[in-house]
Amino acid sequence: MRTFDFAPLYRSSVGFDQIANMMDRVLTSDTSTPSYPPYNIEKTDEDAYRITIAVAGFSDADLSVEVREKSLIVSARKADEDENKTYLHRGIATRAFERRFHLADHVQVTGAAHADGMLHIDLERQVPEALKPRQIQISGDVKAVTKDVVDAKAVN
Repeated sequence: MRTFDFAPLYRSSVGFDQIANMMDRVLTSDTSTPSYPPYNIEKTDEDAYRITIAVAGFSDADLSVEVREKSLIVSARKADEDENKTYLHRGIATRAFERRFHLADHVQVTGAAHADGMLHIDLERQVPEALKPRQIQISGDVKAVTKDVVDAKAVN
């Protein structure tokens, strides 16, 4: 596996550190993609999204949803309450996990709900008014604006 050093990008550019961080994160992550727990990402509206994670066997107290540094971190840790049980077959996975999702600029987590073994996390892109496109009104009346212009011959 190749490793790249992005240190020159950090010291020679201003404002592009997010791109360098993203490239660094992609290249340094392990090559195997985690498959547990399964999840869906759906677009529910023009600027709204929902992440649904299958968390069968976990209670609300076992789950944690946290937003930190433009990342959504969902984790779960099951308390060892099954020590006295003897299983003939154990097919329900309740192992601990941590799943990270990188959030784009201006995407906010608006809520989370846990029902029927599914954890639903709602997200919304909230673009500030200053960054939204705005329509400029065009008027048909052109007025000549005269400014105080000094004639070059008069100065010399």
